[in-house]
Amino acid sequence: MKCKVNYFLFPFVVLVSLTLMEKVSAQQELQDWTTWRGPNLNGVVDDQKPVTAWSETENVIWRAKVPGRGHGSPIICGGKIFLPTSDVGSQTQSVLCYDQATGEQLWNKQVNEGEFAKKIYPKNTHASSTVACDGERIFALFNNHGQHQVTCLNFDGNVLWQKFIATYKTGFGFGSGASPITYKDKVIIVNDAKSECAIVVLNGKTGEETSRIERGNFSSYSTPVIAEIGGKTQMLISGGKTVKSYDPDSGKENWSVPASWAVTCGTMVWDGDMVFASGGYPTQQTIAINAKDGTKVWDNSTKFYEQSMVVFDGRLYGLSNRGVVFCWDAKSGEEHFKTRFEEPVSASPIVANGNIYFTAESGNTLVIKAGTDKFEEVAKNKLGDLAFASFAVANDKIFTRVGEKLDGQDVQEWLYCLGTE
Repeated sequence: MKCKVNYFLFPFVVLVSLTLMEKVSAQQELQDWTTWRGPNLNGVVDDQKPVTAWSETENVIWRAKVPGRGHGSPIICGGKIFLPTSDVGSQTQSVLCYDQATGEQLWNKQVNEGEFAKKIYPKNTHASSTVACDGERIFALFNNHGQHQVTCLNFDGNVLWQKFIATYKTGFGFGSGASPITYKDKVIIVNDAKSECAIVVLNGKTGEETSRIERGNFSSYSTPVIAEIGGKTQMLISGGKTVKSYDPDSGKENWSVPASWAVTCGTMVWDGDMVFASGGYPTQQTIAINAKDGTKVWDNSTKFYEQSMVVFDGRLYGLSNRGVVFCWDAKSGEEHFKTRFEEPVSASPIVANGNIYFTAESGNTLVIKAGTDKFEEVAKNKLGDLAFASFAVANDKIFTRVGEKLDGQDVQEWLYCLGTE
């Protein structure tokens, strides 16, 4: 039997095929990393295949100068990269925008001038909070005039709204570090700063405050995370001698678990019904909690302070403050391995394509195999002299912010795109 071909359908079939190809291509171009810790909020993007080896010349697609100083990590949305920065000499804080494909700086929007905090930790900057994007707007958080200032911008760099949300005066004078996160039509800001210690929830479109979760009276620096865990949506945060879970819609506390430390900086991670937090000051502790009922399952005396951890394939990983890579069984806390790498460390690790990337402040990055009970090194790489920001990954490429030491105390920061063309 011969198959009859309807040649009149060919143009329609071709048109449909081209349309589908264009949609797939557009989806590939619009891979985003819109917030601190990435699209899954946990540093894991295992559908991406970034390079594992690079140098200042190898696998560098482009690099772009970054004016000023900042530790805020890059975020990516709609083909653009956004960064916060500050200039101590002019006492200004700004948001930068770069083209994702070329590294061209598209705009530099100053959002504050004057009254920087008189004292911050020597390693900190006045632009250490990573900005967040809800797909239409950019939210930047800066500490100035003794307060936390939130600025909302559009993709063209125009300020849509700006407001001070709370006095920011910690007991340690370290400066600001927690980043804003987005949830539904809201932007969520943590102000764990003594007398006005609170989580402030704003309407993303208008900046109107919709709720405020009072947190007590302490200083801490962790960014919250929202996860579907324990059969419900939970907002998780550590600090102030506790690990807490809130309902992000109502602000109601789900549970609270005592912890040894008063101060934390890292963002919590989760696996199944388990959540994990680490600190800090004055006592070192990593703690695992059952998110269904808020009971402690296990803990140990390892410290991941400024940096967060990652969970992958039932294993909890981290690069400790003493420069040791740890791997534990997430459920039991049993140690699978520990291997010395390097200290000090501030950047948080990521997981991509079955590999974990750990970066030390020196600019050295260790890549190891994930999902195994033995240490397996994949590569070691060097980029810049100062690395405080964490990696972002999109379209199989790594985007990172590093500094190069110049003469005297000067530092030139760079934004890199690592990968293959």
